Amino acid sequence: MKGFHAAVLATLLAGSATAALAQDATSVAHPDRWPQAKSQGLIDPATEAKVTALLARLTLEEKVGQMIQADIGSITPEDLRRYPLGSILAGGSSPPIGAPDRSPAGPWIATSRAFNAVALQPRAGHTAIPLMFGVDAVHGNNNVVGATLFPHNSALGAMHDRDLLRRIGAATAAETAAAGIDWAFGPTLAVPQDDRWGRTYEGYSEDPGLVASYAGAMIEGLQGLPGKGTIQQGKVAASPKHFLGDGGTRDGIDQGDTQVDEATLIRIHAAGYPPAIRAGAMTVMASFSSWNGQKMHGNKSLLTDVLKGRMGFDGFIVGDWNGHAQVPGCTTTDCPASFNAGLDMAMAPDGWKGLFDATLAEAKSGKIPMARIDDAVRRILRVKMKLGLFDPARPYESRTGAIGAPEHRAIAREAVAKSLVLLKNNGVLPIRAGANILVAGDAADDVGRQAGGWTLSWQGDGNTAADFPGATSIYAGIAAAAKAGGGRATLSADGRFTTKPDVAIVVFGEQPYAEMRGDVRTLEFQPGDKQALALLKSLKAAGIPTVSVFLSGRPLWVNPELNQSDAFVAAWFPGSEGAGIADVLIGGKRDFTGRLSYSWPKTAGQFTLNKGAPGYDPLFPLDYGLSYAKGGTVPALSEVAGIDASLANTSLFFARGKVPAPFTLTTDPTIARAAVDSATAQEGATRLTWRGAGTARITGPALALVREVNADLNLQVTYRTLARPTGPVTLSLGGGAVPVGPIMAAAEGWQVLRVPLKCFRDKGANMEAVREPVALTATAPFDVAISDIRLATDPAGAVCPK
Repeated sequence: MKGFHAAVLATLLAGSATAALAQDATSVAHPDRWPQAKSQGLIDPATEAKVTALLARLTLEEKVGQMIQADIGSITPEDLRRYPLGSILAGGSSPPIGAPDRSPAGPWIATSRAFNAVALQPRAGHTAIPLMFGVDAVHGNNNVVGATLFPHNSALGAMHDRDLLRRIGAATAAETAAAGIDWAFGPTLAVPQDDRWGRTYEGYSEDPGLVASYAGAMIEGLQGLPGKGTIQQGKVAASPKHFLGDGGTRDGIDQGDTQVDEATLIRIHAAGYPPAIRAGAMTVMASFSSWNGQKMHGNKSLLTDVLKGRMGFDGFIVGDWNGHAQVPGCTTTDCPASFNAGLDMAMAPDGWKGLFDATLAEAKSGKIPMARIDDAVRRILRVKMKLGLFDPARPYESRTGAIGAPEHRAIAREAVAKSLVLLKNNGVLPIRAGANILVAGDAADDVGRQAGGWTLSWQGDGNTAADFPGATSIYAGIAAAAKAGGGRATLSADGRFTTKPDVAIVVFGEQPYAEMRGDVRTLEFQPGDKQALALLKSLKAAGIPTVSVFLSGRPLWVNPELNQSDAFVAAWFPGSEGAGIADVLIGGKRDFTGRLSYSWPKTAGQFTLNKGAPGYDPLFPLDYGLSYAKGGTVPALSEVAGIDASLANTSLFFARGKVPAPFTLTTDPTIARAAVDSATAQEGATRLTWRGAGTARITGPALALVREVNADLNLQVTYRTLARPTGPVTLSLGGGAVPVGPIMAAAEGWQVLRVPLKCFRDKGANMEAVREPVALTATAPFDVAISDIRLATDPAGAVCPK
């Protein structure tokens, strides 16, 4: 595979003259330095003739409409009568019409049909053009209950298996088409260079060669052979993303700035795009991020001159969620600069109506040239025709059992097994099939935890076992394998047991997350809250051989956990088919074949640990991976993290009765504090008793929460009212206060209060520098227990108290 990577990169760089390329720190690309490519299968005379004829019939309003995409949470089918938009999407937490967000295929099909019924309805002055319906189907059709969930991309990179990746793409396409959706926003072709970035798990590897080798395979899986696949065949449009440089974002901050010269941008970050274009990619998504200070949504030299010109891309460029609004001089509802730079379709989830009106006026005035509009609409119509959207047949929508099909789950299970990387094994693996196995850890029997972000919700939170029909937890897979081998497996999340087991498997790791909330400041796992480490130590003290199964979207510093484990497996976020882990761990019939596609850090401060970089000194290098056939030992490791762990915490203010660093709790003298039990743990909460007017404050370093406000995050408080307030009570963040007395007075038992951050902003909070993220003020006696306060994305029940 290494030789293949080298060949791919050599092809990409042919004609680039990089050896003589001078350092260029500007944000203007020079097309002649970039690799050439050419779209395959998108242009043919018959299709172009149809597009030309259709284009001639469209009114200016209809042309502008094709260039705008709205989120289904902000538009109704009836709106299309006035605004003839070209596309809709369902954001990570947007529900189908009249149904909950977590819905099976039926409501999604009904939603797609409802919108298209209006778009295609014959009526005077209207040209019938089918909509494109896009979703972030990034590890299976992950918006739909019952779908097969594949491992995330960081895991798939560890497989080093292009054929399996192609089959994963095909299964994802089939399950997406079966839900009435025809466009998958993927694959991500980022080459992450800083593992603090919350989207690291969306990238296949830090190695541009591996990303390049995978790009065409996934496109082919989703779309079929260039120009051959249609929605009628269970294929969907792909959208390689995010063009360009998203994986180089400075300091691991999402939507940040990639500050590199043009040669580096070409060599690392552009690696996957020529193969994707050659494979017939129908769309490309522009990046939120910047290159040397210039936002990609406004970079004409890259969007038009390089992508459409030098690389020969004949499909259309779609924006990211309000990404056009970040271009200087633009807003969510007005951005001619982005269209003029080469954007063909703007993703305007909630500002689509204003953007339509503004773009129409700018088209009429010539601010956006007619030639630019016609080019954008031609590209969009071309893709719709090639995908088969003008043919009303949708056979996959009536194909019973396509979603979560056994053959798709088998592919996912194979991917799980092949993506596991064995980091350490002191003779405890493989586990004898007939053994008495203790399965411990808070993630052992939780499909939501093993699935990670972009799972039924944007951040992958708020899920329950009932949301995953047909899925298999890691524990369930182990239990089935043990029973089949004559042994038994016992689930005990906290590691307690009555009969000493032969071996323990401990499943733990990161909580699910997506971009932004997944951005971290240290690579130390679970800083300040070492529950998993304590569990491992207790098992070791009891003399029980222990296997750690670590769930994460990226490599993390886990030296203390490695030291306490007899074997350690990097399982990434494996998805819905947890049985793939048991296939390798138990019985010895299947060996480990996974190899790291990301270097593993030796300290928590090795953020930009990439092979070939100066000072490269990982704990485990790129391509590392042990096996039963090829063993290896890991000596005792240093447990000095090398960075202040408190820097990691920017969203957790109160947990298990304590305030985690770097935050502190102070209370006025009128307030008494005492440890009490929470709903889930002994002394897992703090009781606050007001004897008179006073405030309990949580303070810390300044937090910039502007992005969190724009992403509709909320302040989430888990509490129990012990004595109703006798006067007004307010909850504050950053100085913006909302009344919560009536809510807390009416509650019985443990409750969760969710207040959108925008409510505090609207009350005057400075979201650019929040030093007091929580303040609870009562003006009279009041008694409440609090177990948890954090920033969260789950919108269920969120309100602005009045």
